[in-house]
Amino acid sequence: MFPRRRRDDPHLLVVGMTGVRMGDRIAQVGCAHGGRLAAVASKVGLSGRAAAFVPDGAAAARARKAVEDAGVLVEIEVAPPTRLPSDSDAFDVVVVDDTNGLLAALRPEERVAAVRELLRVLRPGGRAVVISSAPRGGLGALFNRGASDPPFNPTPSLEADGFKLVRALGERDGLAFVEGVKPKS
Repeated sequence: MFPRRRRDDPHLLVVGMTGVRMGDRIAQVGCAHGGRLAAVASKVGLSGRAAAFVPDGAAAARARKAVEDAGVLVEIEVAPPTRLPSDSDAFDVVVVDDTNGLLAALRPEERVAAVRELLRVLRPGGRAVVISSAPRGGLGALFNRGASDPPFNPTPSLEADGFKLVRALGERDGLAFVEGVKPKS
């Protein structure tokens, strides 16, 4: 009869930061961690819609296994982030899982195309939430200095390519969350 502790659900933070609700139409671009996809997709319920656009077969297999294990309905398609196979204005929320460097690995012109695709598939007033790896702090940063490139910051790309109200939602547990809103007009 003890209250459920946070560590019992490792994806509670991601679900909370995306703000997905029952009935939402969501898409996830990329799938570095299938559990995150399943946890977010489970929130839309039967009245919503969940889709995942993944860059390759390995990500598709990871996504399929996670949603099957969770018993969640998700449409999974292999497609580059620069050409999402979806109608315009189809989603309320698009979650970009960039924790494995999906956006960071793109050339600048491809990144522009990917951000424009996010805008295209979002309904006016819809939100994009980019989940990326947060820079290490404290002693971890001191000991790993120079070991790798700094994490990709999606804020300038979102602002430059049409999103409004772009803001960092926060950093926690090694993840950083950035949100942008598609203008209504």
